[in-house]
Amino acid sequence: MKQRTFLAILLTTIALASFAPSKIGLFETGKDIGNPKLAGSSTYDHSTKTYTMKGGGYNIWFERDEFQYLFREMEGDFTVSADFEFVGKGQDAHRKVGWMVRESTDDNASHLSAVIHGDGLTVLQWRVRKGDKMRDPEDEIFSKEKSIQTIEVSRQGNTYMMHGAAKGKPLQLIGTHEMANFGNKVLVGLFICSHNPDVLEECKVTNVVVRKGKK
Repeated sequence: MKQRTFLAILLTTIALASFAPSKIGLFETGKDIGNPKLAGSSTYDHSTKTYTMKGGGYNIWFERDEFQYLFREMEGDFTVSADFEFVGKGQDAHRKVGWMVRESTDDNASHLSAVIHGDGLTVLQWRVRKGDKMRDPEDEIFSKEKSIQTIEVSRQGNTYMMHGAAKGKPLQLIGTHEMANFGNKVLVGLFICSHNPDVLEECKVTNVVVRKGKK
């Protein structure tokens, strides 16, 4: 009887484990936001500690977004950083990668994003409230440097700071913004958007660091 009970428990445990979502590196899950025409993907190579992301989507702008998101839930203060590199020449100068802090996976959710574009344009941008239209230039802070490789985002209370650096250079402050409407729990992760519904773009992300607490 004991053997049967143990076997039943073991089989139940295995079954539950098989349905449990597997983590991707430091992140809980990867998924497409906004149902883009072409499905994206996110993978992690443990041997090289490299994330490979592929994403489509029309844009991350106006009142709704489409992109591939690799994220985890975080509370309180934190600092995240990574090096980003596009794969190939790309189809659109405004393909984009970076870090995103988001209130939910809804396509019109409020968010704050540290963005590197395919043409080198680097910005801190945000959607103030769910369903709002993002505005140019009211909802953006532009970097003077256009060869940014490393992006760091830190949160202290309601204040978010974006630092960036070209390859081999020290981090420099790009911008600071208050997001008072975010709760204590937020989604934090990497993203890629092709800025063209008919195209999948690819990027490599390395040297990813996720730290909880004050910087």
